[in-house]
Amino acid sequence: MKNTIEEFLAHLDLERNLAPNTLAAYARDLRDFQTFLEKQGVKNFEEVGVEEILLFLEDLRKRGLSARSLARKLSALKTFYRYLELERGLKRNPLLLIEGPKLPRTLPKVLTVEEVERLISAPDTSTPQGLRDRAMLETLYATGVRVSELIRLTFAQLNLSAGFIRVYGKGSKERLVPLGDLAREYLERYLREARPLLARGQDSPFVFLNRQGRPLTRQRFWQIIKDYARKVGINKEISPHVLRHSFATHLLEGGADLRAVQMMLGHASLATTQIYTHLDLRNLRAIHEKHHPRG
Repeated sequence: MKNTIEEFLAHLDLERNLAPNTLAAYARDLRDFQTFLEKQGVKNFEEVGVEEILLFLEDLRKRGLSARSLARKLSALKTFYRYLELERGLKRNPLLLIEGPKLPRTLPKVLTVEEVERLISAPDTSTPQGLRDRAMLETLYATGVRVSELIRLTFAQLNLSAGFIRVYGKGSKERLVPLGDLAREYLERYLREARPLLARGQDSPFVFLNRQGRPLTRQRFWQIIKDYARKVGINKEISPHVLRHSFATHLLEGGADLRAVQMMLGHASLATTQIYTHLDLRNLRAIHEKHHPRG
């Protein structure tokens, strides 16, 4: 069974060119399923029927997995068994009649404009690390890029004279995103004043470096944002993705076109971007209730 999973992952990587994190999630979910089947005495995936799938889902529920985690694992299984049908000639797909759990529609968490200003202004720009952090926060909020896209940003992707960056998103899809004056100003300052000190004479294509001259990690940048939020008294749950959500929400509240926001975020579907219009509508309702005589 292990070989079948490895072959599937290689096929998926070749066909869809997925991000490493996405492939790793598929691998974890399928190996979890494999472990469960082995405990049930099932020796290969072709023997699996609807009963085994339902037992696996029940086992996941007993482990306390959320509906969203269950839905993700089920999606991985459906993709896997579709592969077995098309590439391995599987005659009976046990996932065809299995429906996933109904997921509640949750709105993304965002910061107010004032909170964003406080967060971005928190770093001490008199230090190399502080200037780096300010440049990263300015870039993150100005462009709405994913944290993985930010930390992997290279010099080849920068066009500071024109004021934009070239981003390679999920599936290596390319998009151009404007930087804005402040983000460009702090990026230029960081590259001129701080990065040479952080690089320690090492040659690296990556823009943002840690104190050892290596690329900053996702986990470290996540912690950096949390530390600055705590420093300026922002008590909301915060992550790099919250700044991405805030970028999109504030653009739409300012009157930006939904399709333009979709392009900047790198969403494949407009439906994904439309979640931010719900936030905008919620804001409009609050204004109406506060100011309309019959609100």
